Amino acid sequence: MRNPGLITIALWLTGTAHAAQDRPAMPPVTDQFLLDQLEPGEEIETRADGDLNGDGDPDTVFVIASPDERHLYVVLSYRGEVDIGHEPGGNFKLGPDRLGPAGLTISKGVLTIRDLTGGTTALSATYRYRAATTKDGQRMRLIGLDAKVYSRTYAHDGDEMSWNVATGDTITTLLKITGTGEDRAYDKVYTRKFKRPVRTIYMEDTPGAEEELVGVTKAK
Repeated sequence: MRNPGLITIALWLTGTAHAAQDRPAMPPVTDQFLLDQLEPGEEIETRADGDLNGDGDPDTVFVIASPDERHLYVVLSYRGEVDIGHEPGGNFKLGPDRLGPAGLTISKGVLTIRDLTGGTTALSATYRYRAATTKDGQRMRLIGLDAKVYSRTYAHDGDEMSWNVATGDTITTLLKITGTGEDRAYDKVYTRKFKRPVRTIYMEDTPGAEEELVGVTKAK
């Protein structure tokens, strides 16, 4: 099993000891750096670059995948008084049974991760994060989580949830099968809107999307 701390150590070892004011915009971490983190049987599933912490330099998000597990990492740029470089911003496990590569986008400081896993019954999960400043540095904080469990062959009903973690606003909906044969589709019924307690969740503590969905739909 991959140890996330190994990438943390590698990042600190590759910190750049040049004066921040003497260097132009910092490039993102290289493909070679990412490849150097791989163990036998692993691959870089996908990556995305963009400014997450508002310093004008590109940050990097990438997924390392193997046949048995997938792990997402965030690397943030930093500019100190005497040096610049990259540091870990967060990481968490994705479901191993992917139905395609994860979708990664960075827009206006928000990281959005879209992931589809499962088989005939699929889990579609969307995670949203912002960089937050803490006493220990910058960390990625979960601000939104959407989840949907459904049958790709319309063999059963489904459920979906949209949770604004920053405000607590939550919406759940039952997906009811309508029609027959090739005309089968999902109809959204029994929509509930309610608030959940607001709490701070950093990337390393990201809850399971399906577990959260089951928890709120069973409570209805």
